Amino acid sequence: MDYAISAQRLSYAYEDPESGEKTQIFENLDFSVEPGSFVAVLGRNGCGKSTLAKHFNAILLPAGGTVHVYGMDTAAEENLIPIRRAVGMVFQNPDNQIVSNVVEEDVAFAPENLGVEPVEIRRRVDEALRMVGMYEFRDHAPHLLSGGQKQRVAIAGVVAMLPRCIVLDEPTAMLDPQGRREVLETVHRLNREQGVTVVLITHHMPEAADADRVVVMSDGGILADGTPKEVFPQVELLRAAALTAPETTLLLRALNQAGMDLPLDALSVEECAQAIFQALES
Repeated sequence: MDYAISAQRLSYAYEDPESGEKTQIFENLDFSVEPGSFVAVLGRNGCGKSTLAKHFNAILLPAGGTVHVYGMDTAAEENLIPIRRAVGMVFQNPDNQIVSNVVEEDVAFAPENLGVEPVEIRRRVDEALRMVGMYEFRDHAPHLLSGGQKQRVAIAGVVAMLPRCIVLDEPTAMLDPQGRREVLETVHRLNREQGVTVVLITHHMPEAADADRVVVMSDGGILADGTPKEVFPQVELLRAAALTAPETTLLLRALNQAGMDLPLDALSVEECAQAIFQALES
């Protein structure tokens, strides 16, 4: 299979600039992402998930092993620009990505730097802003927007580059529940309607529940890898990674401990309610 992203035997360590001591993050890690998929990478702070994300568009380079992005080796210098065109990064603080005083100018910034023709830039900016639901704010000052709106502008700036893949590193960490919903709806729409490959780095279970695939990381390794319905019922495994299973799973598990026989993979509120209703009827 031709993967969007493929890491093979990836090794990486951070070096303390003062002591020179190295902290190993990965050693012989294998990880891949299929084109068009939506992958959520879960893990507590410090488990290595953000470090892994930075390898996906060559912000960091492997100390050992390889990372390929759409067949391009990230360690080859001539691949740097094509890789960063193919994979856009969205970070947790949108203020760090917004560089202009007007929304549409900010979205145009990356295409301008890529040498895109002005007419095409105009088309891309308008399309990207419409795609993330921010077209009506195109003349606004970014600093006057809410956190969720700022993050959607940051996503539009990446979308305007026409990437094949978007990697989002804790994009909702600084947002309130409404802002979180706005951003996640935008990302899912890009994946569903535009076929953009999405890698979502998070430690929020509800954000991962709608992904095609969930990867749980712990101490630089992969603890679990599968669909949400395969991963989330593994309550004890999640606890070992300092993560909490979705509330629906915990409720179903508690009811099972009280004597019921319910499926732990009924993840959504609707599925959970239906499972309980059917059990009570029988």
